[in-house]
Amino acid sequence: MLIENPDFNSAEDTPVTQVRIWDIPTRIFHWMIVCLVMTSWITAENGFMKLHLWSGLTLLALLLFRVAWGIVGSTTARFSHFVTTPAKVFNYLRSLAKGEKPLHAGHNPAGGWMVMTLITILIIQASIGLFANNGLHFNGPLAAYVGEETSDRLTNLHGIVFNFILLLVWVHVVAAGFYFFVKDENLIKPMFTGKKPSDQVPAGLNLKFTHLFIALVLFAMSIVVVRVIVGW
Repeated sequence: MLIENPDFNSAEDTPVTQVRIWDIPTRIFHWMIVCLVMTSWITAENGFMKLHLWSGLTLLALLLFRVAWGIVGSTTARFSHFVTTPAKVFNYLRSLAKGEKPLHAGHNPAGGWMVMTLITILIIQASIGLFANNGLHFNGPLAAYVGEETSDRLTNLHGIVFNFILLLVWVHVVAAGFYFFVKDENLIKPMFTGKKPSDQVPAGLNLKFTHLFIALVLFAMSIVVVRVIVGW
């Protein structure tokens, strides 16, 4: 079920100061991922493994939801909208280097690939964690299926992958700072408000927004899938 963007008016004599870009599910997903990655980091560092497990399982459910939302969600949430060819990414980066300011609704070509990389690596990380252990009295819900030696190897890999995630997060933050200070474009605020100034998006947008009920159903299904995976 799709809803026409109520905040955009294409009539030339009716200027629009704000354009709705991000839907509520996408924004909630973004900030929940931020919170859960931080929670997973803090709980692992301090040995709060039960909380670490719940954080990881919630993260996995959210990621499964995001994959589904990337297929049937609102226009700017769909992978088909922001995942482009390498050539388009190169052309976009070349335009930035020339001092130009290409306009995009939602993720730009480079940002789109960053999002896909983060989603993929987080799914890998959360999946590996199901088989990991902390070397003491905690084992992931699927660790018994692979044996102690394999679980130990996956635990080491779990730590290595997390360092890579931190690197990606750092690049993400630096990129947001670049757009804010160099390109005079605030990428963070729209992830709270859902809107961008009309002069920062292409003219003639026809964005559509999937109903919130669909998102709730997909997230509920994602929770069920995770529960089945871990045998709860």
